[in-house]
Amino acid sequence: MQFSLWLALAGAGAMISLTPGAGAINTMSNALTSGFRRSFWGILGQQLALVMHVIIVAAGVGILVSSSPFLFHLIRYVGAAYLVYLGVRKLLAKAEASDGGGAPAAVEHGFAMFRRGLWVNLLNPKAIVFFLAFMPQFIRPERPLLPQYVILTATVVVIDIIVMWFIFAAGAKQLKHLTTSERGQLVLNRIFGILFIGVGILLALV
Repeated sequence: MQFSLWLALAGAGAMISLTPGAGAINTMSNALTSGFRRSFWGILGQQLALVMHVIIVAAGVGILVSSSPFLFHLIRYVGAAYLVYLGVRKLLAKAEASDGGGAPAAVEHGFAMFRRGLWVNLLNPKAIVFFLAFMPQFIRPERPLLPQYVILTATVVVIDIIVMWFIFAAGAKQLKHLTTSERGQLVLNRIFGILFIGVGILLALV
């Protein structure tokens, strides 16, 4: 891949990652409830979903999904329902007792965050449609395809990790003081619950 083409890919990838969505909300929520470093588990799950989306599109399955209204809407509504489910769980969540150092005593298991991150990104058919439109601009069919897909995937994943961890997860630190009290935790749960539900409704309607 030519360096100029890669720069364009990196710029586009950064703009995509910086656009707030379910992944960003999930990352900030994880950072607040489980800490900045542990939020990386959820980010890893989201990256696996991105890799799977690229494979789906590269294998031609993405065309099938985008051209089949039934499959597209099935994945779309399942994804929307999952986000609403996460939002309702947040709204109903109770505050955790502090461990004495200002952090909640209960910390979510890393695999649970990884699994949730995977499903949050995977159950988004619009990501498949996006990659269908996005990838051809950076793939040259006359050249070996595998190296190009590897470079594209690695670039998108690395940029998304940087944005999610060092912008959204780090940005959540500004709200960390709210987790030191039960009232603050409840406020954050309500905020992120509403955000999850709002994104789920948008996914279903828009």
